[in-house]
Amino acid sequence: MPDHDGFTVEELLKLPRLAGLTLSPDGERLVTSASRPSRDGKKMLSALYELDPRGASAPRRLTRSREGESGARFAPDGSLVFLSPRRDPEADEDDPRGERNALWALPAEGGEARLVTGPPGGVESFAVARGSGTVAFATGMFPGTSGLEEDAAREKARKDAGVEAQLFTDYPIRFWDHDLGPRERHLRLLEDPQKERSEGKDLVPSPGRSLDLATFDLTPDGSKLVTGRRRETDELLRRDMTLVCVDTRSGKQRVLADDAADYGSPACSPDGRHVVAVRSARSTPDAPGDHTLFLFDLESGEGRDLLPGFDRWPEDPVWSPDSRFVYFTADDDGRLPAYRVEVSTGEVERLTDEGSFGDLCPSPDGKTLYALRSSILEPPHPIALDLKSGEVRRLKSFPELEELSLPSRLERIEVRRDGRRIPSWLVLPEGSPEGGPAPLAVFVHGGPLNSWNTWHWRWNPHVFTSEGWAVLLPDPALSVGYGLSSIERGWGRWGSVVYEDVMAAVEDAASREGIDGERAVLLGGSFGGYMANWVAGHTDRFRAIVTHASVWDLESFHGTTDLGTFWEREFGDPYEDPSRYRENNPRAHVKRITTPMLVIHGARDYRVPVSEALTLWTDLKRHGVPAAFLYFPDENHWILKPNDVRLWYRTVLGFIAHHALGEGWEPPELLA
Repeated sequence: MPDHDGFTVEELLKLPRLAGLTLSPDGERLVTSASRPSRDGKKMLSALYELDPRGASAPRRLTRSREGESGARFAPDGSLVFLSPRRDPEADEDDPRGERNALWALPAEGGEARLVTGPPGGVESFAVARGSGTVAFATGMFPGTSGLEEDAAREKARKDAGVEAQLFTDYPIRFWDHDLGPRERHLRLLEDPQKERSEGKDLVPSPGRSLDLATFDLTPDGSKLVTGRRRETDELLRRDMTLVCVDTRSGKQRVLADDAADYGSPACSPDGRHVVAVRSARSTPDAPGDHTLFLFDLESGEGRDLLPGFDRWPEDPVWSPDSRFVYFTADDDGRLPAYRVEVSTGEVERLTDEGSFGDLCPSPDGKTLYALRSSILEPPHPIALDLKSGEVRRLKSFPELEELSLPSRLERIEVRRDGRRIPSWLVLPEGSPEGGPAPLAVFVHGGPLNSWNTWHWRWNPHVFTSEGWAVLLPDPALSVGYGLSSIERGWGRWGSVVYEDVMAAVEDAASREGIDGERAVLLGGSFGGYMANWVAGHTDRFRAIVTHASVWDLESFHGTTDLGTFWEREFGDPYEDPSRYRENNPRAHVKRITTPMLVIHGARDYRVPVSEALTLWTDLKRHGVPAAFLYFPDENHWILKPNDVRLWYRTVLGFIAHHALGEGWEPPELLA
């Protein structure tokens, strides 16, 4: 393989990771957060930076602490409200609030940030009313506590007693990488955010688990809060989010939507008359539910579909300042363009062509749309879109992003199977390969309702092309951005239709000039890991397989994953009819596996529990399959710590080069 510096994992880690974008009310200040590895490589640290909306000046750092800052939003007075676990300088040394995110505010004129509120359970998320400056925030509280001081006392008592046990009576009991409890999620309101260390008032007392994962927003005057809320008495299979409007003065609740759908990402209009939310219709084993934007009148409660006939799935709605348009993004054919829909007419306009866009910020004068743009070839970076001419202007950003040079070229390819197109991105090493055609690495995306359309920090193809690999990124059935029929085609047919699509894309890429299809490997994480396991039991086409955070035994997975009942929407009730689980179960084919496999898993992964990897590892060793197991005791579904990222890439690259290319390999030494 090439002996060069190239785009290594070290180059990947040096790049600032931009996330979130917020625009000041006057349109003069644009702020994002940028994350980089800490000096010791044990974690990522983020800070807030101000960008020049005109694109002339370099980013200016606004915050600096050992703990980091994120999630910034502007208040009407120009102050910047943000999240940080930085310690309150006036707090006691043993105050547990210093261990979790608190809400801070940086004055518009600059200076030292002040603590707005630091509840014992931390601040998970918040919203700011664009007119009054009222703040709503989500925090955890012990059941039955009347305020934050009592909540802190309850936590101290448990800590002093050395008790960590929990008694659960509801389902689910955990999410992603943490237990749900013993605190419950509450929404609290700060009517005067200028008052420091305020507790605010509880808007939804005794919520139980009904507010878990709920997203929310405030009307401009702060008089109403619109939030998702789960039905507390509903059966397990139907834990959808209803949409509720809460009067912040009286606490009275009014249900806006309570149908066979899930509502999320509510956004209140600047004129205070409407709220728009993403509506996801309930899926069944017979068909996936469609997604759209739904508009509700906050006075009458009447609602209507804002995107009838729009065959893409909208995300992250944002209002224009005059309440005339709703901006949003939606996957489309390997891109994530920005759109807008006119509320009065329903007319939809696509605003961008190439690239993937997020964190849309319309300017107050309605002339410009700011956003973070990325692609397979570029990390997220700030841009300004002229809404009249359609011109996209890149704003001045960090030098590492401006000067980035990758050892890759990108092609859009497709193959047809059963009359349907199966598109892929093909990432090729730049220039003519000295050692002949490039060996092929196939990445299968997670989800499975996902697609390859943007820059990836965890599955970065350019680290592989730097080593001489060609990387195939296929979008088989179930991938989003190709219409509902593409999802329907693969729904519940993971081991047949989706597998066959992947293999068709592989054979097409392998036959292309400049690619050595005989030296091929396949890698995947989450659903991609599931597919890696299925592939291993159905073909010896590949010289090595890497399976990360993967589903191995679909039947047992239902009972151990954090949201087992979610999968009943696609595979049905396993207690009544387990046939779909069994038809798609990779473990049933373990005796056919001969391909060397690298298994990777994190112990804190509750979405795909480590029990899946342990069972897979036992089965592989029991059946004599050449295999290795890279285990991360302190990571979740993703590998996040910089030193662990280094180890992940080194292990994966070494394993596939050894088995596919015949190179010698010694497992990398663990980092000190």
